Amino acid sequence: MLINLVPDFFAVLDSTDRVAAYLQYYAAHRRFLEPYWTNYVLDPNGPHFSEVVRATAHASRTDLHNMLNRVDIVTLARAAENESRRVLETDVDIDVVLMVGVGAANAGELVIDGRGAAFVAIEHFTGEPNPETSALGLEPELLPLWLAHEVAHAVRYTSPNSRSELRQLIAEAGGYYDYWETGRRASLRELIINEGIAVQTSRAVSPGHAAWEYFGYGRREFARVREAEPFITRTVAKHLDRAGLGLRLRYLSGGMSEEARTVERHVIPERSGYFVGAKMTEAAVTTHGLPWVVRASAAEILAIGQSTAVSA
Repeated sequence: MLINLVPDFFAVLDSTDRVAAYLQYYAAHRRFLEPYWTNYVLDPNGPHFSEVVRATAHASRTDLHNMLNRVDIVTLARAAENESRRVLETDVDIDVVLMVGVGAANAGELVIDGRGAAFVAIEHFTGEPNPETSALGLEPELLPLWLAHEVAHAVRYTSPNSRSELRQLIAEAGGYYDYWETGRRASLRELIINEGIAVQTSRAVSPGHAAWEYFGYGRREFARVREAEPFITRTVAKHLDRAGLGLRLRYLSGGMSEEARTVERHVIPERSGYFVGAKMTEAAVTTHGLPWVVRASAAEILAIGQSTAVSA
C-alpha cells in the first residue's frame, strides 16, 4: 500500500505555529513516525527532540517545492513499488511510505507489528543539497532505486517463506524492527548479505544508473572501495560469524570516524559492506533468481557462491 505523508507535512508548513503543527502531525502518524525517529534519527523522548522539530519546521523548502513542481513522485513511487513486487514475487503486504523526514536517512525499512514498511524521505531527492535540512541533493530519478532497496529488506524481514536470521530476530522482538538491537544480535554474515540482496534488487527494478549510485557512493568513493576490495573482503571474512553493533557500524553505516573504521592500520571506506555484499550474492541471484535469494538464509547464499568459485 502506498502511503503519502507529504501533504500532511506541507500542512505543517502552512500553519501559523509550525512547531505545534508538527507535534500534531507526529501524534497523528505516531505508529510510523515514532519507529522512524527511534531507528534513524534519535530518541523522540530524549532532550533533543524539540530542537530537531524546530529546525525541521522552520527550514527553507524552496528546493523541495521546485522539485515537486516538475516531478510526479507519487507516480515514480507507485511504479517502483509495483516493479519491486513483480521482481521479488512478493507474498506479503508491505507499506510504501512517501514522507518529508528530518534530514536523517534518505530511505529506510521498518517492521511495525509484523508488517513491513519501506520509506523514502523526499527532501533528499531534490537534485540540490540543502544545508538547512541536511538534504543530500540526490536526483529524483534515484528515488525508485532506493525504494526498491528498502522493499527488498521488508520482504526479507516479513515473508512467511523467509529463512533469514533477521526475520527470526524481528519475530522474537514481537514483530518490530530495531536497527540497533538487530545490529547487536545479527551476524555480520546476515547483515552484509542483507544489503547485498537489496543492491541486487535495486539494479533489477531500476536499471541504467551509474554503478556507484546503487551503493549510495560517490564516484571517488566507489573507486576507493574497488581498489580496496581484496583487503575489505578478507577482513569481512574473518568476522562473518560474529555479531556486534560495532561491526555493523564499521562496514554498513555512514558517519563513522576513521578510527572506528581502521583495521590493521587501513581505513575501511564507509559503507563498504554494501559492495562486498553485492559481490557475495551475485552467484545465487544468477543461479536461483531474486525471489529465492531474498528469502534464503545467508548461509545458503554463500554456499552457492563458494560452490560456483570451486567449479570455476
